[in-house]
Amino acid sequence: MYIYTSRELKEADQLAASLGMETFALMENAGSGLYRELAPLLSKEEDVAILSGEGNNGGDGIVLARYLKLNGYKADLIFPLGLPQTKEASQHFSYFKACGFEETPFGQGKKYDWIIDGLLGVGVKLPLRGELKDVTKWINAQGAKVVAIDVPTGAASDTGEADEHAVRADYTFSLHGFKPSSFLFPSSDYFGETRVIDIGLPQTSTWKVWTEEDVARTLPKRDGNVHKGTYGTGLLVAGSDDMPGSAALAAIGAMRMGIGKLSVFTESGAKNVIAALVPEATYIQRDFSKKIGDLGQKFAGIAIGPGIEPNEAFEAFIAAAFQEPLPVVLDAGALSKRTYPKRTAPVIVTPHPGEFSRMIDIPSKTIAADRIRLASAYAREQGVVVVLKGQYTVIAFPDGSGIVNPTGNGSLAKGGSGDTLTGMLLANICTHDNIKEAVANAVYIHGACADLWIRENGAATLTAHDFSQLLPRVMHKLEKLCVN
Repeated sequence: MYIYTSRELKEADQLAASLGMETFALMENAGSGLYRELAPLLSKEEDVAILSGEGNNGGDGIVLARYLKLNGYKADLIFPLGLPQTKEASQHFSYFKACGFEETPFGQGKKYDWIIDGLLGVGVKLPLRGELKDVTKWINAQGAKVVAIDVPTGAASDTGEADEHAVRADYTFSLHGFKPSSFLFPSSDYFGETRVIDIGLPQTSTWKVWTEEDVARTLPKRDGNVHKGTYGTGLLVAGSDDMPGSAALAAIGAMRMGIGKLSVFTESGAKNVIAALVPEATYIQRDFSKKIGDLGQKFAGIAIGPGIEPNEAFEAFIAAAFQEPLPVVLDAGALSKRTYPKRTAPVIVTPHPGEFSRMIDIPSKTIAADRIRLASAYAREQGVVVVLKGQYTVIAFPDGSGIVNPTGNGSLAKGGSGDTLTGMLLANICTHDNIKEAVANAVYIHGACADLWIRENGAATLTAHDFSQLLPRVMHKLEKLCVN
C-alpha cells in the first residue's frame, strides 16, 4: 500500500539492481503478477488484446501475453507503435517467439473483449501526439474492458495531469506501489479500480495508503482498569453566538471518538445550544485575553477554529496557544497564511482546498492536480502536519512522510463534516501516543462513516449530526478487529 513517484521507482530499480535483481527478472515478476491478477477476471472464450509499447512497460505486457497463451487464453500480442526497443523487452519477446507464438498486426478490425494497455506506463509525455494518440482513441472506442499496466496511457504518473484522449481504464494494475496520479485530479478519473502488483522490489517509500488493518493495528486498546483521565482532557475553542452548531458538531465528534473529558471554550449564547446537544462536556466563558494556562485545567490537546470569525484578539490567542507544550489542531477560522514557531508538540492544520489555496497563494485547480507534493512541501517548510481534506485526503508530516486516505465520498461535501473531523482529531491526539497514527485514524474513521452512510442511504442526505450514530457503528467494527 505504498506510493511511489517516477523518480522513486527508478531509485528502487537501481537499489534492486545493486542487490542482484536485474531488470529482466523484475519484468518476469511483473508479467507473472499481472497474469495472476488478471486471469480470475477472464474466461477462456474471451478475446484479449495486449497492446505493448516499445519500452519496459511493453515488456511487462509481453510476459503477460506469454502466460496467457501458455494457459490457454485467446490472447493477441500487438505492437501498435513498433517492436520493443529495450534490451530486456527484446529478450522477453524472443522468449515469447521461442515458445511458438507470434505477434498480431495492429488494425485488423478484430473486436476484443479485453484490451491491456501496456503502451507507456510512467514514461508518458503530455500531451499525447500523433500515432500514440490514435491508438488511445482506438482503445477508448472499442467498448472492451480495459486494463492499464502501471498507469493509463495519457495520464501522468506524479501529478493529476491527463490528456483528453487518455486511456479510460476499468482496472489499473500498478507495479510495486500506487502512483500519485491515482489520487489526484483529473488523472484519477482514468484509473478505474487500482490494484498493486508486487514485483519483488524492496519497499522504500515514506508515503502509504492507510487501511482498515492499519487502524485496527494502531487503535488504542481500552483496558478495564481506566478512568476518564486516562483518555485525556481536550480543550475545544469553537463556536459563537452566531455559529454554535460548529462547536456542537466538533464536541460530538470528540466525545464519540473516545476523549475522556472535554471543555468547550465558547461564548455564553453558544454554550446553551451546545450543552443541550453535548451535556457531557464542561464549558468555559470565552475571553481571548486569557491564556490557556489560566483556565484552571490540565489539557492533553487543543482544537481551535470551528465557528469563529478571525480577528486580532483571536490571532493573539492562537499565538499564545503555540507557546503551550501541547498538540494543537487548527481548523476553519484559525487557518490563515502564517508561519509557525518551532515547538516540540505538533501543530495540525486541516484546510479544504479553498482554505489551502489562501494559505499558499496557489489556485485551487492547481492544488487538485498536485495535492501530495504541495501538502508535503508546506508540511516540511512550516514544520506542521497538513490534513488537506477532500477526495483522497492527504496527510503530510514535517519529516517528509505522508499518508493518503482511501475512505470517504461526496456525501461529506456538506457544511459541518469538517467540524466533526476536528473534534475527532482532538480526541485522538489526547488518546494516541503516536501523532501520525492519531491523525490517520481520525481521517480514516471519518471517511468510513460516510462510506457506511452511502451503503444504506442516498449520498445527498448525509448531515454532520448523523455522525453521532455512525461513529459508534464504525468504531464497534474496528474495535472487534483489534480484539481479533
